[in-house]
Amino acid sequence: MAQSIEPNIADLANGWLKSYKLAYKLEQESLNSEIDKALSDYFTKNGGTGANRPDAKLLLQDKNLDYYPILIEYKGYHGKLEKLDANKQVENKTAKNEPHFKNINSYAVNGAVHYANALLHHTSYTDIIAIGMTGYKDENSGKIRHEIGVYYVSKSNFGIGQKVGDFSDFSFLKKENFDAFIEKVKTLSLSDEEIDRLKEQREREIDISLKKLNQDIYDNEQGLDVNDRVYLVSASIIVTIGIPNKVPVLDKNELKSQTFDGGRDGDIVIGRIKAFLNEKNLPKDKKDLIIRTLSNTLLTENINKVENGESQLKRVFTKIIDDLGIYYKIGLTTDFTGKLFNQMYSWIPLPDDKQNDVVLTPPYVATLLVKLSRVNKDSYVWDFATGSAGLLVAAMNEMLSDAKNSITSPDELMQKEIKIKAEQLLGLELLSSVYMLAILNMILMGDGSSNILNLDSLKHFNGNYGFGKTDEKFPADAFILNPPYSANGNGMVFVERALNMMNKGYAAIIIQNSAGSGKAKEYNKRILEKHTLIASIKMPIDLFIGKSSVQTNVYVFKVNEKHHKDEMVKFIDFSNDGYTRTNRKKASNNLKDTNKAKERYEEVVNLVRFGKSKLNIFTCKEYYEGVIDPKHGADWNFNPIIDTKPTLADFKKTVSDYLAWEVSNILKQQGNVGK
Repeated sequence: MAQSIEPNIADLANGWLKSYKLAYKLEQESLNSEIDKALSDYFTKNGGTGANRPDAKLLLQDKNLDYYPILIEYKGYHGKLEKLDANKQVENKTAKNEPHFKNINSYAVNGAVHYANALLHHTSYTDIIAIGMTGYKDENSGKIRHEIGVYYVSKSNFGIGQKVGDFSDFSFLKKENFDAFIEKVKTLSLSDEEIDRLKEQREREIDISLKKLNQDIYDNEQGLDVNDRVYLVSASIIVTIGIPNKVPVLDKNELKSQTFDGGRDGDIVIGRIKAFLNEKNLPKDKKDLIIRTLSNTLLTENINKVENGESQLKRVFTKIIDDLGIYYKIGLTTDFTGKLFNQMYSWIPLPDDKQNDVVLTPPYVATLLVKLSRVNKDSYVWDFATGSAGLLVAAMNEMLSDAKNSITSPDELMQKEIKIKAEQLLGLELLSSVYMLAILNMILMGDGSSNILNLDSLKHFNGNYGFGKTDEKFPADAFILNPPYSANGNGMVFVERALNMMNKGYAAIIIQNSAGSGKAKEYNKRILEKHTLIASIKMPIDLFIGKSSVQTNVYVFKVNEKHHKDEMVKFIDFSNDGYTRTNRKKASNNLKDTNKAKERYEEVVNLVRFGKSKLNIFTCKEYYEGVIDPKHGADWNFNPIIDTKPTLADFKKTVSDYLAWEVSNILKQQGNVGK
């Protein structure tokens, strides 16, 4: 193997930096304490602990006085600039979504992007420039040939990195060129397809990290039940989000594992949570509930007991921040505590009835319900059994996306986003432990927690706002629901109550399909006296694999318009949704798109909205339009109509078959005569 010329590459590149009069720092030198600490705390290029040391680093400021860390990694071999995956992204993850240490170690750009992620994870910097440079000696001329890779690693691209352009030296870092370079960086954008793909990748990583974290705590930390683990993760995330210029992020080194009252690690965490919630202006009863619930875990004697100079709380807090920190700091909009909720419950046995009730709606199904209920930036969305608020998270994301795509004034957009989160979402959850998850979920995902209410939606909810305009009715025009199937009518009791409190709009629910074939007959008849069933969609039997094995259907309604007997209902067999699911604990990905899943989900939405003209992937065997009897209540499910009327093709085939039989008989008779 050729000898590395890394010293020559470093000498060449550092010479450029010196000639530009830039205050660069070499491998062992300090840039600033925040960056130094982040590089020290992050896992190394070999996966261990210790220090990450970029070969060179700078901190540059543009004309807007914004700081950009510049992290540079050198290599000295031909072909060792960057290792990209099939999507032309820096390949720093394996197929199992684990760090690809071989690539991080061997390729200059991959190493620099690794360092950049350390800063995203552990510092306040959200925009970093990662530079890789390598080279080799030309055998014929003896000259050094070099190549440079420049990548923008930021919160906006989920830390994956985007190539900025092609450069032959580092002069883009010169003071007189840097502003133009940053302007170029700011023009970089990801397509919707790229954003969706990167989100999916990061969400798979979250699943793996949560499984690993939960198993680690389960195996190594005694005395923590499932709720303790959920609350520890939630509390740790809240205190490490902070509020800029108001509530500082809690650093793990601030937990000193003292034993005096008020100085224990639990006291420090609770104090920071109180400060956070005060700044969020939550209603007093909601704030008190959160503090009381989290205190029951964080202030216990056992979790604050100091052994070997460290409390259990500090030890678990450190694990959580190290494993999960980057995912909520990069602004990933996902049902985070919902994922957490499912992961935690996956390790404890639940009776079958609980398995059916405690299930998280998969994010892609939540989005389907949101689209079927026609949610947009001006919608008012509610959920009468909100669980961890996963459906409301999906609705909020759809509303914010629509606002971003249709509002061109930055000021107007900001005000609309605030209104969406504060006034256009409402969720009800009776179980206090699950209610806590819903509040935390909405706080983490952008704080639409204002009107998440701990009420029985069937008995104690009067339709009013729970916060702010409490004397006004919530003007719901979109209803989404995944009810507890053990409730009356498999959960249709929630549907009847919610729809009857609405004046207009649409609803989409996912429910056990027996609700449409007889178990909820009386509820269904009453619902159709006031509302229209638009569509009935049979979902895959393994949709909730590992959690529940019930067959589910999605029903879509138009609100406040009586269902007429001649109304055409769109029936769709969505048993094959394009996804292949497994339930293996050690699998890197239990959900795979094996047959145009995204396109199938989009087509279902279009079929419900526009009818059979949108048939493309699906066939007439999986889609038909038919009537139901509004007074029957048990004929809501997919039941393909078999047309028994003979066609010309049937007649021709029958004649053909008969003639073939006749000819065969004649030939047999002739054969017998010959004998």
